[in-house]
Amino acid sequence: MFDDIRSKRVLLLAHCVLNQNSISDGTADYAGCNQDVMRWLVNSDVGVIQMPCPELNCLGLDRGDAAGATRPVTEENTRIRGELIKESSMVVLRELVRQVVYQVEQYLKNGFEVLGVVGINRSPSCGVETTSKDNREVEGEGVFVESLREELERKGIKIRLAGIKANESAAAVKVVQELVEGE
Repeated sequence: MFDDIRSKRVLLLAHCVLNQNSISDGTADYAGCNQDVMRWLVNSDVGVIQMPCPELNCLGLDRGDAAGATRPVTEENTRIRGELIKESSMVVLRELVRQVVYQVEQYLKNGFEVLGVVGINRSPSCGVETTSKDNREVEGEGVFVESLREELERKGIKIRLAGIKANESAAAVKVVQELVEGE
């Protein structure tokens, strides 16, 4: 089964790597997507799984505050983090995590290689090495990535997680390349 031309290699990406239109107001670094990362991935023959945007799904496109772009990014991200940890948002986040983990399980069950998860550092939801908290960028995971990692661990699934900064394109490509090439 699945013995056709497909590479059987997939990488999970934070939603906004492919769609900058989904991120909070005032924070887009690209008109559409991070073209450098996407160009590299297209040329690597790796399938791309676009994870859902937790902030958009929980809070809407304006993140529940149309004036969000008037605040410094880490301050707005801290506000967003506060909204994400409310029970109403956590219900949605848990369902999003369940859907992502189900996809990972299906790929693994069918002999595919899941190369890793790429998050967005500083993000209150998808940060991997850093997130926003207390109005600053700090070490730690975003709310969604933390829940995803915990659920994967609970199920005994080992997948590498790495964060990129959208505005640091060359460094982002290097991180993705290391995940894909297993370095």
